[in-house]
Amino acid sequence: MNQAQIDIIRNGNGFIAALDQSGGSTPKALSLYGVDEGSYSSEDEMFNLVHEMRTRIITSPAFSSNYILGAILFEQTMDRKIEDFYTADYLWEKKGIVPFLKIDKGLADESDGVQLMKPNPGLNDLLKRANERNIFGTKMRSLIKEPNRDGIHQVVDQQFEVAKQILHAGLVPIIEPEVNIYSEDKEKCESILKEEILTYLDQLEEHENVMLKLSIPTVSDFYVELIEHPRVLRVVALSGGYSREEANEKLRNNRGLIASFSRALSEGLYANQSDEEFDAILMDSVKEIYEASVS
Repeated sequence: MNQAQIDIIRNGNGFIAALDQSGGSTPKALSLYGVDEGSYSSEDEMFNLVHEMRTRIITSPAFSSNYILGAILFEQTMDRKIEDFYTADYLWEKKGIVPFLKIDKGLADESDGVQLMKPNPGLNDLLKRANERNIFGTKMRSLIKEPNRDGIHQVVDQQFEVAKQILHAGLVPIIEPEVNIYSEDKEKCESILKEEILTYLDQLEEHENVMLKLSIPTVSDFYVELIEHPRVLRVVALSGGYSREEANEKLRNNRGLIASFSRALSEGLYANQSDEEFDAILMDSVKEIYEASVS
C-alpha cells in the first residue's frame, strides 16, 4: 500500500470526486452533459463519449490536488488512457490525486426494504487488475429504503464480507450503504445503520482499515463516532440526489465529513462549452464543494 496515498486520504483537506457512472447510469450522465442518446448508436460509442467527458474534467486545471484528494473511477475508465497514461497513473503522477475503482455490479432486487449488491464472481480478477493499474482503493454501493433491521443487517454484513476480500487484495474498501434521501424514515434507517456499522468496525483487526461513504445524515454530526473510529480512514458523503447547493449546506453541518459527489460535481457542465467556460464553472463547483468539506 502506498503510504503517501494513505496519508493524503487520512489527513488531507479536500474531497473525493466520483467519476464512476457505470453502464446503467452513463446515458443519464451524458444527457445532463448535453449529449443525448441520439448522439451514439452503440455502447462502445457511448463509453467513448463518457470517457471524453471524464478526460475533460480530469485534465482541467480546476481538477487539482489543492482541492481534490481522490477520484473514483469506473472499470472502463481505469482501463483507458489519458495523454498516454492509464487513468489511475495520470491521476497520481500528473495530478497527485489518489485513484479508486467502483467494483460492484449494481443492485439486486429489493427485499426487506433494501437492495443488496448483485453477486460479483469475477471480483478477485478485477482486484488483481486494479492492483496492476495502481488503484489505491475500491467503492461498492448498496441501498437502504426502509428501517428494516434485518435488511440493514444484511446490507452491512455483505459490505464487510466483500471488504475483507478487498483488504486481502491489498486495497482499501469504501463501504457505501446508501440511505435513500427520500425515505420517510431516513433518520431511523441511519440510526440502525450506525449501530450495525459500529458492530462490524469493532470486529476488524488493527491492520484492517476501511472508508465509509454515507448519505448526509438527517441529524447533524450523527456520524462522529464513525469518523473517529480507529479502523476508519475517512468518512465521505454522497449527494444522493440533492442539488450541489443543498448538499453543500447539509455537509457544512457535519464536522469531519467530506464530500464524494458525482452529479453535484458535474452540475452545470456541458459538452458545447468553451474550455474557458467549462474550466471556470468546474472551478466554482470544486471550490464550493471543497469549502463545504473543510468547514
